[in-house]
Amino acid sequence: MRRGRSCGYRSRVNLFPTATTADERARGADVAVLPVGSFEQHGAHLPLATDAVIATTIADAVASAYPVLRLPPITIGCSHEHADWAGTVSISAATLYAVVNDVAASLRRSGVPKLVLVNAHGGNYVLSNVVQESTSPMALFPGVEGWQAAHDAAGLETSLDSDMHAGELETSLLLHAHPSLIRPGFEKADHLADDRRHLLTVGLRPYSESGVVGRPSLATAEKGRLVLESLVESFGETLAALG
Repeated sequence: MRRGRSCGYRSRVNLFPTATTADERARGADVAVLPVGSFEQHGAHLPLATDAVIATTIADAVASAYPVLRLPPITIGCSHEHADWAGTVSISAATLYAVVNDVAASLRRSGVPKLVLVNAHGGNYVLSNVVQESTSPMALFPGVEGWQAAHDAAGLETSLDSDMHAGELETSLLLHAHPSLIRPGFEKADHLADDRRHLLTVGLRPYSESGVVGRPSLATAEKGRLVLESLVESFGETLAALG
């Protein structure tokens, strides 16, 4: 059921789809894709909007390959563990839960019964509960398996656990899709903190002064391209699971 062009280079973040209602009527999609990100610190080299940009980039690539309705992103999520850094803004888990369910209900009323949440922020834990409790077809993408497959396909050198924040994966994706958003200095921003056992209690600051947990110095645009390509491929499995 894959169609369309392969995921390619994009220099501009396409936050807002420009399709008209006539376009969507002709498309007749029964699956919508909702990017979900955050607005939180990503060290000194990546923007606060990194997760929203990545979620939107993945959703854009998916929408270019499959017949889905691509929605505008939710750009603020649950980032309370990053509250010690300037610029970070959060909403509550209850608010995010309610917004996603409202979007799903509105889609059903307009004839789109299935929804995929394209999440790019690990702190949006509540999205798992939204999907788990949904009475209509809903999925969360990418899952751990999808990220791991993309990690392996791209030959990333840092493990998913070590590469928690603003590291090799996220920096590679932006180097590929939106290089103009990256500030100088990522080549010297590496910081590892594998033991983060009290993260939810004390936040990220005790584990990283810079806010980085990972090795952005290993990032390349080619790795980002391969990550995105793998995610587009694995999205087909999510569609199949929705039925």
